[in-house]
Amino acid sequence: MAMDTFPFQWPMDPAVPSGLDAGLLPPPSPVAPDDGVAYYAAAEADVAAAAAAAVPEFAAAFPPCAPDAAAVLAMRREEEEVAGIRLVHLLMSCGGAIEAGDNALASAHLADAHAALAAISAASGIGRVAVHFTTALSRRLFPSPVAPPTTDAEHAFLYHHFYEACPYLKFAHFTANQAILEAFHGCDHVHVIDFSLMQGLQWPALIQALALRPGGPPFLRITGIGPPSPTGHDELRDVGLRLADLARSVRVRFSFRGVAANSLDEVRPWMLQIAPGEAVAFNSVLQLHRLLGDPADQAPIDAVLDCVASVRPKIFTVIEQEADHNKTGFLDRFTEALFYYSAVFDSLDAASASGGAGNAMAEAYLQREICDIVCGEGAARRERHEPLSRWRDRLTRAGLSAVPLGSNALRQARMLVGLFSGEGHGVEEADGCLTLGWHGRPLFSASAWEAAGDGGGDNNNSNNSNISGSSGSDSNNSGSSNGKSSGARGGSSVCLSREGWFD
Repeated sequence: MAMDTFPFQWPMDPAVPSGLDAGLLPPPSPVAPDDGVAYYAAAEADVAAAAAAAVPEFAAAFPPCAPDAAAVLAMRREEEEVAGIRLVHLLMSCGGAIEAGDNALASAHLADAHAALAAISAASGIGRVAVHFTTALSRRLFPSPVAPPTTDAEHAFLYHHFYEACPYLKFAHFTANQAILEAFHGCDHVHVIDFSLMQGLQWPALIQALALRPGGPPFLRITGIGPPSPTGHDELRDVGLRLADLARSVRVRFSFRGVAANSLDEVRPWMLQIAPGEAVAFNSVLQLHRLLGDPADQAPIDAVLDCVASVRPKIFTVIEQEADHNKTGFLDRFTEALFYYSAVFDSLDAASASGGAGNAMAEAYLQREICDIVCGEGAARRERHEPLSRWRDRLTRAGLSAVPLGSNALRQARMLVGLFSGEGHGVEEADGCLTLGWHGRPLFSASAWEAAGDGGGDNNNSNNSNISGSSGSDSNNSGSSNGKSSGARGGSSVCLSREGWFD
């Protein structure tokens, strides 16, 4: 992405004194070699030639010196490191100029940053993350008149590649499933409400774990929330069919229901059709930060947390980025994002074994977040990541209390991360929560919560063990944000029992 011209160029010739016309100066005279110097040079060459002819071993013992490859590589790395530091300073200067409202200065710094990219390998972590940040700054300073929005299908596609390329989403799903499994201990009817179903990647592992539970598996309901399909095809139902197929193969009584909503704050408790006596678990993986807003605005997060607390769930699992990208000042937000995503990109190199297109798609997933943080303002900005300490305060105010994840979850999470990533990743415990980081820097956090005051008891204070029923008793109405059908088949539910299918 180098520009045609560089911001500066080292002088190749001695500077011309001011006030003189260079064209009037005489050309420099060639310097004749000194006769004494020429004599000694010739004599040295004759001695070396004579020694080589007289003693052949002399030439073999002293071959022509070649540059040391390791030294050259170290020198290149040092030069690239210096160029990377300068590039980071240019990007931060551009961000500072944007915050000050000086777009002309910001454009000049951005041009220098584009030129500086030529000195950095595009394969390095800093090189790739710098490309994404310069692209985002370019879009902010020079917005395109027509910017096609990213579809939900494209987001789901990139999400899947990000899942495969690094351990972060695997850690999120495993930690949440472990907490849900422990919370459902001894419950016969359980209900998982997923705030973002996507392709349902999280739930096959939970279904298989419940199938192996001592005493037999419970009756499992999953309610998956997702965006309405623009084509009218019920994609939520497709995911439910695949999950039901798996549940049938491992003999778990199962019911699935999709709820279509453009935003989580559109979902009301009655849409979830929670049955009396069932143990409820809410699951949110990288979703709550999108409900935050500017301090002066009424954020949707309050309505969603009120909805969760009113249901009094057995467990509420929350996975979020461990970052602070919700600051009001642009430069603070930009600087935090630059260093955060530099660490993520470095870890992506170590974690991904596939490389090639897989890595490119995972980076495209991250690039969308970077562009949102850098380019978006006000209601248009959705990636408002906040650190775990702030989530603690917010969830506590909503009437929820923390559930320690425990040493067992910590030990198993470390084993999982060791299987799917290289050295550098680490899982740590922080006041009952878990964080996954890169070389000591936390990047993602996992926490679990329950309704305050009653230990997250069964819904409506009923006893699960006294409730009997089959999957066919589940409601056949699929909820949506406006109370209408969420799919093409008129809001049917996919239900599976030991006897068969119920549509």
